[in-house]
Amino acid sequence: MNKVLLHVEGLVVFALSLWLYGHCQFSWILFIVLLFAPDLSMFGYIVNNQIGAIIYNVFHTYAVTILVVVFGVVFSAPLVMAIGLIWTAHIGMDRMLGYGLKYSTEFKDTHLNRV
Repeated sequence: MNKVLLHVEGLVVFALSLWLYGHCQFSWILFIVLLFAPDLSMFGYIVNNQIGAIIYNVFHTYAVTILVVVFGVVFSAPLVMAIGLIWTAHIGMDRMLGYGLKYSTEFKDTHLNRV
């Protein structure tokens, strides 16, 4: 049951991010170009599993993206807000599909697999 709730939570975050992005009338081309940019953090695994997991998790944590969105709102920086919403949508999409935060044991070992 917990795993299902986490997938649904990801779907809701993804849908809300899409709605807010569209509501703010940001560029959909930018959205498509940057949607998978957070996955570049996987290159941390070239160093080792521990560094890879840390870098991946920093780039796949809602707290960071929410701060980016808030920064964009507070400082009237639409591009920053758009990037934060795209980033949040990416994380929501990942959670919806079952990709979670990584443990340092191996790339496929995620918090969603242990729920």
